[in-house]
Amino acid sequence: MSTAKITSKGQITIPREIRTLLDLQSGDKINFIIDDSGQVNFVPVTKDVATLKGIIPKPRIAVSVKDMKDTIRAKGSQT
Repeated sequence: MSTAKITSKGQITIPREIRTLLDLQSGDKINFIIDDSGQVNFVPVTKDVATLKGIIPKPRIAVSVKDMKDTIRAKGSQT
């Protein structure tokens, strides 16, 4: 079990083993989530959606909105 001490400014240092386990780097953000029982968990938010731009190559042939809607309708009716 890892523990951390709260400073007078309300700050804590996340123990090294936790930072390593969650692959946390300086500048990463963390969300604090309170569940129904009142227990607090934190989840790293290490990726900004803007960093995903360009990760998937553009298709060689553009697809029209009509084609997309038709495909969605066809696939949706199969379930």
